[in-house]
Amino acid sequence: MLAVLRGLASIPGTDAMRRLTVQGDDRPLWQGHDRFQDALAALVARAVARHGAALAVHVPDLDAGTARTLNALTALADAPVTAIHGDLVPPDIHTDAAGRPVAVLDFGFCTTAGDPAFEAAVTAAVWDMYGPHAEEHTAELTRLFARELGHPPAALVVYQAVYALITYDLFGLDDGDGHFRWCAGQLSRNAVFNARLP
Repeated sequence: MLAVLRGLASIPGTDAMRRLTVQGDDRPLWQGHDRFQDALAALVARAVARHGAALAVHVPDLDAGTARTLNALTALADAPVTAIHGDLVPPDIHTDAAGRPVAVLDFGFCTTAGDPAFEAAVTAAVWDMYGPHAEEHTAELTRLFARELGHPPAALVVYQAVYALITYDLFGLDDGDGHFRWCAGQLSRNAVFNARLP
């Protein structure tokens, strides 16, 4: 997994990547923006405007948490702009007989050019979304990626809240949908969204 994240982070982001839309949105992510963080902030605003009332039923103080997340997001330092898969899960990585990654599949869900810390944050969060130890795995992977890849831990937590805010409504609009329920849970535990980081 670290090899794949390092590999993606070594691929410079291109203008073509910046012109891609992400699932659930109708415009290129980078349209009208020069910074990845600003492009994501605009996407968060559009996503919450779409169906935020449905999310607010399950996430107390949605407006305040979204505002805290947007403030933290736009305050992040600029980073290299590289290739972003945006939804890296175990079946997306094919390995050879020795376990070395040989291919990454299923680009498209949130594929763009951006901060490699976003990729690491999302991968830590979605690697095990629904398992009985998912929360522990997310926390451990977040610590591992911060340590091994040099990403600021607070930036990873910001990007995890962002991912929940931009994808919560892609499959359903209530807690009967697993992804919606997962996003609401992520936000309820996220230290940036809930103002638990210094």
